[in-house]
Amino acid sequence: MKQIIQNLKSGETILEEVPAPQVKSGHVLIKTSKSLVSLGTERMLVEFGKAGLIAKARQQPDRVKMVLNKIKSDGLMPTLEMVFNKLDQPLPLGYCNMGRIIAVGEGVTEFKVGDRVISNGQHAEFVCMPQNLVAHVPDNVSDEEAVFTVIAAIGLQGLRLLNPSFGETVCVIGLGLIGLITAELLMANGCRVIGIDLDPEKLKIAQSKGVLTVNPKDGVDPVAYALNQTNQVGVDGVIITASAKTNDIIAQA
Repeated sequence: MKQIIQNLKSGETILEEVPAPQVKSGHVLIKTSKSLVSLGTERMLVEFGKAGLIAKARQQPDRVKMVLNKIKSDGLMPTLEMVFNKLDQPLPLGYCNMGRIIAVGEGVTEFKVGDRVISNGQHAEFVCMPQNLVAHVPDNVSDEEAVFTVIAAIGLQGLRLLNPSFGETVCVIGLGLIGLITAELLMANGCRVIGIDLDPEKLKIAQSKGVLTVNPKDGVDPVAYALNQTNQVGVDGVIITASAKTNDIIAQA
């Protein structure tokens, strides 16, 4: 079968011919019909792979500490061998997979062959997934719609943690795919949403959905804008769906 993988040492992303997985106990084997690219997450992985060893180390200070501790206990050469072996292992990309079950493993009771399901599977023609990471797809939901489920669940978890009430104003920082879905979930929950992003196209999409938008590049202070929209009270909550190299957006929130 074909699968998209990345070499962490070189950063190269390739479509590789690999053996198809076999169904295991407690798992289901799925034939993929649709697979969604999570642009932010997967771009981050690709950029990490392309970075040099020093840049990789800077991005993972906790891993560096583990490596240093291993050098102290096991020695330099065995540790370096372990690190390079790890970088040589291909990394499967993707976590939003839509398909149909073609086999079920021992102990699986909630699914059967032929079921349409969504899962955390990778970009591959076939994926073998534990049953707890698989969900049924209703007949009235298309494959194209269902493949967004995992991404939407990330935004939904943000709502669960924030627990907003009807009529509250919530700010969403970052209007990528997860941010836009989060904004729509908030509005479906009866909230008013202020969205912040630097990309005019993303802001335009958000505006078409009814989101109040702010682009700091236009010289608008997001905090002042939020205060103006809430009679100087401020927003009731903030959900960050963006990445940054500094903690500026956290301080802003």
